Amino acid sequence: MVKSIHALIIGDEILSGKRKDKHLSYLIKKLNENNLLLNSASYVGDNSNDIVKKIQENKDKIVFAFGGIGATPDDKTRQAAATANDIKLVKHSEAVVLIENQFGADAYPKRILMANLPFKAKLIPNEINNIPGFSISDHHFMPGFPEMAWPMINWIIENYYKNLSRKKISDQSIWIDDTSESNLIDLMNEIEEKFQFISIYSLPKILPKKMIEFGIKGDEKEVTVAMEYLKENLNAKKIKWRKH
Repeated sequence: MVKSIHALIIGDEILSGKRKDKHLSYLIKKLNENNLLLNSASYVGDNSNDIVKKIQENKDKIVFAFGGIGATPDDKTRQAAATANDIKLVKHSEAVVLIENQFGADAYPKRILMANLPFKAKLIPNEINNIPGFSISDHHFMPGFPEMAWPMINWIIENYYKNLSRKKISDQSIWIDDTSESNLIDLMNEIEEKFQFISIYSLPKILPKKMIEFGIKGDEKEVTVAMEYLKENLNAKKIKWRKH
């Protein structure tokens, strides 16, 4: 059974609005391309206790974490990852070599601090400047910079999760006009009870007119059958629908 997948985005600049998060949408896209689904996500500031708490809350999940692994005082993630796993932060010999090769004498005294990683952490290659991310089991910690983190996402999926046993994921939706969600609740419950490997969503809109985007996602075969079941029931109830 595939573990649940969680995204953890770290940084005061995200919560304050100084920067917009770009990681979540890219991660969802790459997971979907590999028939994997993001199950949950959380945002947290540069606070050690909060980061530790989020890591521990998601200890049994696959976690893609972004931000806070640099060398400045506001970068708390490396130490938080160690604390959350009750291990020490140590100088990682491979990371030292990568940073020294990249920066030479300028690696010291500060850049080399980024080689201080949780004990027995595995490295995630950084194709931009060779300062690696790191993994502790199924928790993967990456920089906040998209140009560095996004290739790391691809590498992690390719090297750890490419061959996970999973069904092909599908997401299909239709527009339903001039009706209220309350009129569809019984049908929603019926569909979810009848089909075990799908989930439904209902997204109402008021403008430019009253309508609902009704969607079904999950196992591709079941989604197709469930969608036909939905359409048949809407037709029987004389509720108008149209293709998305």
